[in-house]
Amino acid sequence: MKKASLVIKEIQEGTYNDVLKEVYIDESRIEKQPQRYVAAIEKFISLYGDQEIEIYSTPGRSEVSGNHTDHQNGEVLAAAINLDIIAVVSKNDVVKVLSDDYDLKPISLDDLSKKEDEVGTSEGLMRGVLARFKELGYAIGGFNAYMTSDVLQGSGLSSSAAFEVMIGTILSGLYNEMKVDPVVIGQVGQYSENVYFGKPCGLMDQSACSVGSLIHIDFKDNSKPVVEKVDVEFSSFKHSLCIVDVHASHADLTDDYAAVPYEMKKVAQFFGKEFLREVDEKDFYNQLVAVRKEVGDRAILRAIHLFNENKRVEKAVSSLKNNDFDTFKQVIKDSGDSSYKYLQNVYSNKYPDNQAVSLALALSEGILENHGVCRVHGGGFAGTIQAFVEDEYVDHYKEEIEKYFGEGSCHVLKVRKFGGMKVL
Repeated sequence: MKKASLVIKEIQEGTYNDVLKEVYIDESRIEKQPQRYVAAIEKFISLYGDQEIEIYSTPGRSEVSGNHTDHQNGEVLAAAINLDIIAVVSKNDVVKVLSDDYDLKPISLDDLSKKEDEVGTSEGLMRGVLARFKELGYAIGGFNAYMTSDVLQGSGLSSSAAFEVMIGTILSGLYNEMKVDPVVIGQVGQYSENVYFGKPCGLMDQSACSVGSLIHIDFKDNSKPVVEKVDVEFSSFKHSLCIVDVHASHADLTDDYAAVPYEMKKVAQFFGKEFLREVDEKDFYNQLVAVRKEVGDRAILRAIHLFNENKRVEKAVSSLKNNDFDTFKQVIKDSGDSSYKYLQNVYSNKYPDNQAVSLALALSEGILENHGVCRVHGGGFAGTIQAFVEDEYVDHYKEEIEKYFGEGSCHVLKVRKFGGMKVL
């Protein structure tokens, strides 16, 4: 640990430039980081004084393949991105956090039981992570922190998972010599969100934020998911990940999201199973006529998406391992097409006049031609699309797509190697 004022001096002298290049990759983002870090440290000093500090970073994540598979114990491929939360921290007796000027209530280590008035709050997430760390036998302690985030909220980049992972990463660094397995930190975040925050989420988001790089997760045994880091140098493929915000509201779409797992489970229940992953695909097709009478056509189509999407995830992983990026892009395109045609999560049937995601995909395909691929991003129905675009073509794509969705709507990202980490 070093005094906060000394760290500011070292950042301004360029001491950490190489570290920042490794973390943020893209030159346009690297340039802004020193002033961002200095501003965060200055804010920390104004709150807590010129103490000895450490600085941590956790990235957001993007779902690459495996659209709506995790809730059926399926397979996913996700990537950590070079948008992150940074936290300036020092040790303390309680957990005291200010996050982008949102002052969170202090968490006392004397009582880590779930509080009903903290359900759905950041305080609940923090308390849950602390409690689970303690239950698992890890050392815990308090800290002062100032956090600031550029992970876009409401974009499907998992700002909440990044926050949970940040709390776990700080505890790993301050009190456990940075030795807590990143997968465990992800599982702790999931536990906190499920139990203390009250949201039934899977493990994909937290794992991607914690482990970093590209990860392949198989949820076949949901109590013990297999998390594999796909160890490739993504930058060598000379493509960037673009997320386009189509400015479509998620309001009144709860029923649309809920219908996807509900209908898939209806198919599973026909075969006496809880999750569609447990159903034999041959049995499904052999009994398709009877299943169709029972569950209806859309549920059938969504089941077909699930069966094929799990295979596409495996194909995407193997193509990356073999440095076959052309095949990888084809898989992404096929996945997006399946989401549109079979999963049907690109627009809501309740609002046929509102098809911003569909429009963004149509326009993107015309702009990209042979220079990239695009697909719906995350849960769908509204929000964002994802595109993998050749580095040399990114500026053109960004300029053209922003003509339709506004300046700043296209965010050019890189896949970063590191998950939750201590930066300095």
